[in-house]
Amino acid sequence: MRIRTDGDYAYRRDAIERAADFYDCNKTKAVVSACDDVPKFVQASRQVLERDDLSLEQRREIAETLSTRAVDFEIDTEVITKTE
Repeated sequence: MRIRTDGDYAYRRDAIERAADFYDCNKTKAVVSACDDVPKFVQASRQVLERDDLSLEQRREIAETLSTRAVDFEIDTEVITKTE
């Protein structure tokens, strides 16, 4: 697999190099590691945001903190009224 890093895609080189620095490994292993980790982090983040012991404001702050350029967490409240 090849990843374009020229022209408009130059930002990808920086992202891959940051991942390699973070994981302290070569670029290929960094890309694979990030691809393995991201879905797990997103699922864990969802579990945290769904906790009942957090206030709406806390959930919104956590969602804002965890959101990135590629993953955006939003908190939506739903009010349901039932009448008989």
